[in-house]
Amino acid sequence: MPRITEELVRSRAEHNNCEISTLEEISLHQQDIERIEHLDKWCKCLKILYLQSNLIPKIENVSRLKKLEYLNLALNNVTKVENLQGCEWLEKLDLTVNFVGDLLSTESLRSNEHLREMFLTGNPCTDYDGYREFVIATLPQLQWLDGREISKSERIVAQQKLPQLREKILEQQSAYEQKQALEKKEEEEKARRKAEKQPGFDGRWYTDTGAHLSKDSESDSNVDEPTPYTPESRIATHRYIAEKRNDTGQQKTDGQQQKRERRLVTDDGRVLNINEGKYDFSLTDNEAENQFELSLECPRFMDTSLLDCTVEPTHVRVKLKGKIFQMVLAEEVSPDNSSVKRSQTTGYLLIVMPKVKEIVKPVKLINRKAELSSVQNPRNEGKTESNFLEVDPSLAAKKPDIYNMVATSDQPVASTPTINSKQQSSTRKADPSPDDFIDDPEVPPLI
Repeated sequence: MPRITEELVRSRAEHNNCEISTLEEISLHQQDIERIEHLDKWCKCLKILYLQSNLIPKIENVSRLKKLEYLNLALNNVTKVENLQGCEWLEKLDLTVNFVGDLLSTESLRSNEHLREMFLTGNPCTDYDGYREFVIATLPQLQWLDGREISKSERIVAQQKLPQLREKILEQQSAYEQKQALEKKEEEEKARRKAEKQPGFDGRWYTDTGAHLSKDSESDSNVDEPTPYTPESRIATHRYIAEKRNDTGQQKTDGQQQKRERRLVTDDGRVLNINEGKYDFSLTDNEAENQFELSLECPRFMDTSLLDCTVEPTHVRVKLKGKIFQMVLAEEVSPDNSSVKRSQTTGYLLIVMPKVKEIVKPVKLINRKAELSSVQNPRNEGKTESNFLEVDPSLAAKKPDIYNMVATSDQPVASTPTINSKQQSSTRKADPSPDDFIDDPEVPPLI
């Protein structure tokens, strides 16, 4: 039977730094708890307490919680409203889908002056004739019942009918208790017969249809049988589900043990290529940088803490959420100089692994002539040489006369200007010259 332990309470008090003495709110739902205990001693400052979806049959050990404002006991086995007089500041009580048949027990809540809202939906007492009027008249401090607001006129009418309603409720309650006692007796008799059944021949031959039913099918057929809705049947259902869950977990454990062992290396030491997750990848041999580049697909929203990358001299291994990706490399790499990066947009992994063996690269030849020319003629730097003929812009503006290219008899032929000997001598005399200069007429003049 699961119980409320200090370890459980501290694990549910993470929002309060695991301190239980000053804890104001705690949730202990779906823990299969069968008894309320220790909370009134450990957590005296509790204001909100969630205990829904358990197997609690009785309200107890909460009277010391003076500051308690909200108590949720939905989906339990509570049969009576009791032991809540000490919860002075209780404002909301939720008893949805329980087994409260004793409607007169709600009279014990009269001392809870701050009680404003209560839920009893899904309990047997809600089927009683006059249920709502009786609760409204009994608890004048209530403002909401089963999610419906209580009006002033409804309260006045209910208080006027209270004596008659109480007698009617008492009769229906006694009838319900007799019915419950009869059903409980029948269930006990049925369980006794089942226990007294001796193993042996049951009247079925091996050729009979359904003679070879498995235990699972028999248990399933028993569950499919209609059973009364009682606290005992609910406990039995919970236990059956727990046994099924344990059997399923045991089968999974056995299957995992029988699963083939994962092998990363053969017996002779040869590393295997493995891709358990069937991830997309690409391996690039970057000869320019003398390194391997591995791009590996990774789920975009996977937490980085679930990734583990190992680079060895001959292979690389990546573990993604328990699934192995391993690849053998063609050349030996340097693990110390390797790096791993992850894209923030796509989630892909980029593993860069420099090679151990270096590549000898040829030296680039330098054009010494170009450097010398650039040094000697700094003005020519940035200019490009042209192999085309250049035309003077002044001459290009003059268009040639293609119609008078050949001279006629009427037009004289243009002759080139000549220089007379007198003019030559005058120019020569004008030029300053040293005393030992000899003027040779046969030598053409300098231009």
